[in-house]
Amino acid sequence: MTGGQFGLGGPSVRVLPHGRGHSVAVIGVGYVGLPTAATLAHLGHRVTCGDADAAKVAMLEAGRIPIVEEHLDELVAEGRAAGRLRFVTGAAAAAAGAEFVFLCVPTPQGEDGSADLSYVEAVAAEIGPVLAPDAIVVNKSTVPVGSTLVVERVLGRHDVAVVSNPEFLREGTAVADSLHPGRIVVGASDQAAAVRVADLFAGTHAPLLVTDAPTAETIKYASNAFLATKLSFINSVASLCEAVGADVRDVILGLGYDRRIGFEYLRPGPGWGGSCLPKDTRALVHIAREAGYDFAFLEGAIAANSEQLDRVVEKIERSVGGDLAGTTVAVWGLTFKAGTDDLRDSPAVEVVRRLIDRGASVRAFDPTVAGEPAHPSPLAGLEKFHVADDAYGACSGAEVVAVLTEWDEFRWLDFGRVRLELGRPAVVDARNLLDPAQLRRLGFTYEGIGRR
Repeated sequence: MTGGQFGLGGPSVRVLPHGRGHSVAVIGVGYVGLPTAATLAHLGHRVTCGDADAAKVAMLEAGRIPIVEEHLDELVAEGRAAGRLRFVTGAAAAAAGAEFVFLCVPTPQGEDGSADLSYVEAVAAEIGPVLAPDAIVVNKSTVPVGSTLVVERVLGRHDVAVVSNPEFLREGTAVADSLHPGRIVVGASDQAAAVRVADLFAGTHAPLLVTDAPTAETIKYASNAFLATKLSFINSVASLCEAVGADVRDVILGLGYDRRIGFEYLRPGPGWGGSCLPKDTRALVHIAREAGYDFAFLEGAIAANSEQLDRVVEKIERSVGGDLAGTTVAVWGLTFKAGTDDLRDSPAVEVVRRLIDRGASVRAFDPTVAGEPAHPSPLAGLEKFHVADDAYGACSGAEVVAVLTEWDEFRWLDFGRVRLELGRPAVVDARNLLDPAQLRRLGFTYEGIGRR
């Protein structure tokens, strides 16, 4: 049996025959847990999702998806219709009797850059007494090196194995990444347990790496650190292009066709963000520092990212004549990338904050943000910040429009109307999304990132 409608352009996904799947619990139904659970159910396993948020569980039981993720609603609906996916309140209720328990809970950033394991430890303490003998607990959350030992200690169960299985999902394409992963990494001191976890994903046909837990945990951090470094590099190259009169688009073509480099993550922007890259890079610097290694190279990439945010703000400031005080800036896009509703550590949100700090008022539109944001949104309580009903409304009377998230719908707006809405026809395209030649023909001043 193949993956049917969920091939999503990749190879067929092999689904286990009815009754051959394993019983799996997934703790946490966020951006990692829910796609993971839905994918395991699609592969033929019997999956119970547990979450502490009863309202979120009720929403899922009613068939509503609490996050924006392409194809996730279809995959969840398929699992529920097949009787292989259900939702309960609480970690213990989900974990009782399960063969495998995936921990997909938050690991927020501490002030010193370390990952806060309090959620992981709390869940481990809750599920320890109800785990079946020979169950396997799987760390799917991004956790510091050595966290499997922490979970083992809190569980207090010598008859239960703990395995590291880091996720490599991209928000916006998490379903495709789950069904067709680039690799499956499993780390454990008990190789038999690692192989059992790897076998859950056999239907994806992905390359498999079985290693020890510290190595698996390091792979996750190193992967995200490399991607962040690549993004900082191309943003720095874009700044160089502006200084020497080159066009970063052609530079990227020259780089990307080199098979050793490739095109992925060579897209200049306002800076990198989201729930993973900022947190994981700072965490890896902290891990290195604790181990006695000065990871100056990665600290440089982090510093370059902060400088990129300043450069975008300065471009917007120049576009209104050099002083943002008393101006109105239209912002298109607030999420950290297109295809998701995630505002966590969004570079767009940070640019908005810096604009307001310099005296500007901001009127923004994002397809996933409706109404004035309330707690716990990172935009809640911002003064001189308002959410518009559409992209045109954001521009009404503004001196400049800044494109901060690469939503494709922004390409196809009526820019004649946009010009009429703006008080000054200026565009700062921090995503290089729009056509500068078209905009200049319409009378706009245009500034992108590293573009002529």
